[in-house]
Amino acid sequence: MSTAAERAARLDLVARLKSSYPEIPEAPTPDLLDHERFNAYMKTVHDVGGEPDAPMKYENKQYEVWEHNTYVICEVLAWRGIWLSEERRRMGNVDVGRAVYLGIPYYGRWLLAVARVLVEKHYVGLGELSERMAEVAARYEGGLDGKAIAAHPKFEGDGSQVKRNKHHLHAVGKGDPQVYAGQAGEPKFQVGDPVVVRELPALLYTRTPEYVRGAKGEIASVAYESPAAEDETWDRPDAKAEWFYVVRFNMAELWHGYTGTTDDSLQTELPERWLKAAT
Repeated sequence: MSTAAERAARLDLVARLKSSYPEIPEAPTPDLLDHERFNAYMKTVHDVGGEPDAPMKYENKQYEVWEHNTYVICEVLAWRGIWLSEERRRMGNVDVGRAVYLGIPYYGRWLLAVARVLVEKHYVGLGELSERMAEVAARYEGGLDGKAIAAHPKFEGDGSQVKRNKHHLHAVGKGDPQVYAGQAGEPKFQVGDPVVVRELPALLYTRTPEYVRGAKGEIASVAYESPAAEDETWDRPDAKAEWFYVVRFNMAELWHGYTGTTDDSLQTELPERWLKAAT
């Protein structure tokens, strides 16, 4: 049981979260929102490359037990055909809002993605999940305090009738992306071809970084065939395979005010739909 003061403190903490520009009110009328700010609001939150920020200290942190367990759960869900890796990335890295993306630990977002896929695909009810979470919280009330972390399953499920995605069935024994080999036809580009990254609308989900959109590069390698992330992330059974390429960019041309050497380069992997021949 919580007191009125404790409930008020929780709400006060949430109220401190802000996600709007200071010069624009929250939930603005259309006339107050210009095109540039609309695009900024719509930007997928995981696409942070190139955004200005303070320098970050690199720390090689050891994984905690719950992080290992979360990773295993996610891999098993993929191995058993419950979801695709792009679905996990979208649910844990994009469909969460900027505040959650920046405020929740990496594997915490993975864990939220697990909950979402199990509820959205009807493997578990949200009410059942909430009750089990309350049980676990009560079991470890006050912290672990020497208690061993242990699962207390109520029953053993039968996975033989679980509906699996089409990709899982095709990929058994082959792996991804080998399962799509030979499906995309002849690649449009070859090594050495100059290309420009198209500036397509990046709505809801993409794996094409904003900092290369509109930039000129060169095909470094023709990589593999697979559906693009924009299709694969929704587990479309009819998603068409296309070629992926490793594209090399000159850093001095890519970054405004770059102070490194003129031959520094950066490479990233892009699907064919995002590329056009440089003229």
